[in-house]
Amino acid sequence: MIHVCSLSKVEETVAKTGAERLLSLLAAGTEVTRPASIAQENHLHLVMHDIAVAQEGMTMPGEAHVRNLLDFARRWDRARPLVVHCYAGISRSTASAYIIAAALAPQRCEVELAETLRALSPTATPNPRLIAVADALLDRNGRMTGAIEAIGRGAEAFEGTPFELKIDG
Repeated sequence: MIHVCSLSKVEETVAKTGAERLLSLLAAGTEVTRPASIAQENHLHLVMHDIAVAQEGMTMPGEAHVRNLLDFARRWDRARPLVVHCYAGISRSTASAYIIAAALAPQRCEVELAETLRALSPTATPNPRLIAVADALLDRNGRMTGAIEAIGRGAEAFEGTPFELKIDG
């Protein structure tokens, strides 16, 4: 099970779910304190901004980020939950949850997965750059990108409500 939340809900979500792995996607300078229950080797902190096109002074999500995310996800034994978060729990984290589910359940339809994501999180607005890079790396031939574009932008919010995404549907 993948649990998605904002930075402000990390400690609470990890405690409530019994998660043993944590994926943090934050801009440089945004601090995250790893909960004591998460071993250091079970925490991946990727530094990037929530942008889809290059901007001066900002780190755009790239292939190295997505490769690290995929490697981290593939090492997860799924015995206990994984918590994925970004600052607001709306864009980088929802994109990453979608990517992880697509990678670990390659038979799952991209459209069904995107529609499930929207149903679970009305505010989800997956980062399009992360999705496009993963789409290429996973050889999905544009299907991931198209499915995320089809669900459109989520409802406006300062912070997303935590939710859980099953990998196998």
